[in-house]
Amino acid sequence: MLLNKLRRLFESEAPQIHHKPPLRQYPSAISPAHPTPPSISHRISNPIGRAIPVTQAKPVARTNELTTTDTQEEAHEYLARVQGKIGKLAEEFASGMINREQFQELYDHYQREIRTIETWMDLAPQSDAWRDASSEGRSIVIRKQHMARILGYAVYKNDSGMPVATIGKFEVDAALYVPMLSSYRSAAWEIFGAGMRSLQIENGRWLCFVPGESTTLMALFSTEPATKQLKSLDQIHRLFERANRHMLSSPVIDANALVLPHQSFVGHKR
Repeated sequence: MLLNKLRRLFESEAPQIHHKPPLRQYPSAISPAHPTPPSISHRISNPIGRAIPVTQAKPVARTNELTTTDTQEEAHEYLARVQGKIGKLAEEFASGMINREQFQELYDHYQREIRTIETWMDLAPQSDAWRDASSEGRSIVIRKQHMARILGYAVYKNDSGMPVATIGKFEVDAALYVPMLSSYRSAAWEIFGAGMRSLQIENGRWLCFVPGESTTLMALFSTEPATKQLKSLDQIHRLFERANRHMLSSPVIDANALVLPHQSFVGHKR
């Protein structure tokens, strides 16, 4: 009994020792060797103690939207230039720089170009395929294709109706132009009025009459000439009569002695 009491006494006076589990250590978010975080990315720690690099996302540029806007603006600017060409076309015809065929062909060309580009803009506004429909420089080709070319000339005396000279390829049936020339000489003021006159003949060609003091010039064109071309033709004939006035007043005219400025416009020897 005494022994048990002594044992309980010693156990109550002994200090109580409690063993705590060790604390779990987590790594620092920033390594001591690198006190300053990198500029491009930073690191965070997850619960299990493993560092995870996180890269900052860069803003995504809205490239497609900007490209579409730029493409539409360029297309509208191009269409505005075409409309300006149409306005200039009207002025060119009014001033006699182009003929009717040139005007019509160029106008149709511009309208087709406008319609095609507008269709592409409606169907594929984000695409620059409209550029394939643009035809910058094509109008120059159309102008040349439909410009009236001088095929040849014939010069006749006013008083006798006799031929003086032929330049180029004046391939017109005599049965057609001789009566016309006779009527022109005898009643020019009543039928044609004072000045040049032109009319369409077979195969789409045009025949132009240019009166002078002693001779009449007939010019054969591939198509209807522009007013500016007719004015140039009148100047050429006036120059011809002025340079050859002494020979043209002679009863007998030596065609080989005449100077013919018309040759520069047909490229053919007389």
